[in-house]
Amino acid sequence: MKLAFVTGSNKGIGYSIVEKLAEFYGTSGEWDIYLTARNVELGQEAVEKLSNKGLDVKFHQLDITDRDSRKAFLTFVERNYPNGINIAVNNAGFAYKVNSTAPFGEQARVTVNTNFTSTIDFMEEFIPLLAKHARVVNVSSSVSLTSLKKLSDDLYEKFVSPINLLELRKLVSEFVKSAEDGTYSEKGWPQNAYGVSKIGLTKASFIFGEMLKDDPRGIVINSCCPGYCDTDMTSHKGTKTADEGADTPFYLATLPIESKEPINQFVYERKVVRMSLLGSKNLKRLKLRCLH
Repeated sequence: MKLAFVTGSNKGIGYSIVEKLAEFYGTSGEWDIYLTARNVELGQEAVEKLSNKGLDVKFHQLDITDRDSRKAFLTFVERNYPNGINIAVNNAGFAYKVNSTAPFGEQARVTVNTNFTSTIDFMEEFIPLLAKHARVVNVSSSVSLTSLKKLSDDLYEKFVSPINLLELRKLVSEFVKSAEDGTYSEKGWPQNAYGVSKIGLTKASFIFGEMLKDDPRGIVINSCCPGYCDTDMTSHKGTKTADEGADTPFYLATLPIESKEPINQFVYERKVVRMSLLGSKNLKRLKLRCLH
C-alpha cells in the first residue's frame, strides 16, 4: 500500500486536503490516506465525518511539537509501510490572534516552535522513510514574503543568501531570543512571529529541496500558500473557503512522476512565485495577501 498523510488535519485546510486526497486515490485500493491530529477525539470525529461521505480515511495521533508523538507515528509507518511514505503534507501550524495579550516573547517562542522548529525536526526524521518519487508539501504562507521585506537589510541578506539548515535554525532562534528580551525591533526584526516563522519554513523547504536534488529516489519538495482562507486561524475572516485553500497543496501532493516543475518552488494558486528566499534577490517588495 502507498501512504499519504497530512499533519494538523482534523479541521480547516488540512481536513480539506485529506478529503481531496481520499476522493482522488480512495477508489484505487492502493492508498492509505491518514488524517493526523494532536487530539485523538477530534481526529476520530473528523475521520467519521469523512466516512459518512463515503471516503476511506485512517487516523493516527500526531503532535509535531512532541518528539515522542513523532517517533510513535514514524515507528508505526516503518512497521506497516515498508515501501515508505509517498505523500507528506506538512500542514500543522499555529498563529496567535491579533488581539492576543500574550507577551510577544511567548508568541515568538510558541509560534516558531510549531511552524518552524518542530516542522523541520519532523522532516529530518521522516525524509529517510520517503519512497521513490515521494511528494512533500510544506504549507507555508505568503506572509513569509511580506514579512521578509520588513527585515533590516542585514537580516534580509542573511535569509536570501545560501545558508544551511543549521545556520537557518540559529538565525530564527536569534529572533525568538530578541523577542523574549525585547530587542527584536532594534535588531531589525518585525513584530510578526507568524511571519518570521513562515520565512523560516519557506527557506527550510528550499534548503531541504537542495539537499535532495540529487537523491536517487527522485523526491519532490515544494512549499505553498493556500490563500487567505475562512478558517479558525483567520477567525473566519478569510475570503477563500478551506476547500479552495486546499487546492494548491493537493495539486503539489499529486504531481505526476514525469512533472518537470514545480520542483523546489513556492507556489500560489498553482502558479510558481519567484521569490528572494529561493534566490531571486530583487523581489523584496512582492506582496501577496495570505494567512492560512
